[in-house]
Amino acid sequence: MKHAWEAWQRARQRWWVRWGVDLAVAALLFMGVMAWQTRHLPGSGTPAPDFQLRTLTGEQVRLSELRGKPVVLAFWAPWCGVCKAESSTLSALRGMVGERAHVLTVAVAYEDEADVRRFVREQGADYPVLLGNDALSRSFQVDRFPTTFILSSEGRIEQATVGYTTRLGLLWRLWRAS
Repeated sequence: MKHAWEAWQRARQRWWVRWGVDLAVAALLFMGVMAWQTRHLPGSGTPAPDFQLRTLTGEQVRLSELRGKPVVLAFWAPWCGVCKAESSTLSALRGMVGERAHVLTVAVAYEDEADVRRFVREQGADYPVLLGNDALSRSFQVDRFPTTFILSSEGRIEQATVGYTTRLGLLWRLWRAS
């Protein structure tokens, strides 16, 4: 009986080692892919390019006037399927952070404003949507969607991510920027 118990303990230890190695390799691959996807984006600590854009409701928003709170700034396109999936995540994040941070999105790469309005209506987006342009995309070096920046309360880029990001992922990034 004692021999069987010891054999089981050794096998169990080897299982945890294999599991730990697999987890470490997966984490390294994930981090490598993230680094590759964001390699052309402005780096951490870089001042975010200032802009003034109109919202769908006609208000003017200037990025520099939002200082004092962290900013989640998500660039998207109406034709982007992943952007559609991430839309509910951004709505939920806005509800979770309330007044502690600004959650803004910038629509770019669209044919006309009607495309943006249709996206907002179909996705039930309840976050501010700014109407961006190619010049703004170039200033942030955005060429894939969705691309999300987390800005510090001082207006510096803290993190950037390309592709779908979960609520937990956005909260974690926002927490690190605060």
